[in-house]
Amino acid sequence: MSNGVGIARAYPNMALVKYWGKRDEAMMLPAAGSISMTFDTYATTTRVELDPTAQSDTVELNGQVAGGDAAARVVAFLDIVREMAGSQSRAHTVTVNEAPTAAGLASSASGFSALAVAASRAYGLDLDQAALSRLARRGSGSAARSVVDGMAIWHAGDTDVESFAEPIDAPDMRLVIVTVNAAQKAVSSREAMRRTAATSPFYGEWVTCTEETLERMVAACASGGVDEIGRIAETHALRMHAVIQSCDPPIRYLSPRSHEIFDAVAALRDAGTTAWATADAGPNVAVLTTPAEADAVAGALADLGTVRVVGPGHGARAIDEETARAAFDAARSGT
Repeated sequence: MSNGVGIARAYPNMALVKYWGKRDEAMMLPAAGSISMTFDTYATTTRVELDPTAQSDTVELNGQVAGGDAAARVVAFLDIVREMAGSQSRAHTVTVNEAPTAAGLASSASGFSALAVAASRAYGLDLDQAALSRLARRGSGSAARSVVDGMAIWHAGDTDVESFAEPIDAPDMRLVIVTVNAAQKAVSSREAMRRTAATSPFYGEWVTCTEETLERMVAACASGGVDEIGRIAETHALRMHAVIQSCDPPIRYLSPRSHEIFDAVAALRDAGTTAWATADAGPNVAVLTTPAEADAVAGALADLGTVRVVGPGHGARAIDEETARAAFDAARSGT
């Protein structure tokens, strides 16, 4: 915290037990808990600088002035921070995403966790990890988990205080990200969650299933069985996409290429490789495997999309101006 400026870096996460549905949209309380791995790549870097003379907030995203819903969500989040800090000062926010925005690779998770750290520092708040997780959750539910290093469990809770993420022990694992389409998806996760909860005849059972799955995943992480973790994750991902497809009108995030990757992963598994597929709300697929097998899995899937091996990474944290400058300069120059 210094001179009304805060700078932070955060990374996306991939849920192995999915978050899909809210019990309280205003407070962003999930219908059930979830578990995820924070990445060590695809960073979001965010700088917030207060300007007491400004009449409104400004938002820059990836080198361009942001407007519409993207800017409105940042301003709404800053309003929450201002209320916490007892401040009326407006702010200039600059953000760079290395991951594709709104393509099913959790850019909102890294975005709002980085914003939570940067804005809290700029406005002079001294928040511990649990408080930062609660704050990040107000911007995007999955951002609650990107505050945490490595594997995180997000407790659903019944109140704001009870709903936060914290670390959970798990074996060392890798995810092979297979990007098949980096374009922004037609239906946002937020809208799709609303539609699923309002129109799917299976939504209630989905919530119950998620609560039961979370218990099994906690046990699997504690026992250290990567295959059991993968089996649970793949099953739960397919169930999530099934309930999304059951809403009215239906939403289909997985593409034919996505299904092809799931099939290729099953073939790898049949041949003796540790490989289990999962996908968030988008067409891109993540394949859970061991560190020793990650490069081989990536090689086997290279013809199906752009592949990158990611491991468990740091949660959101403050960084200095010099560290951030390269990311901002690259975005503004288009490189």
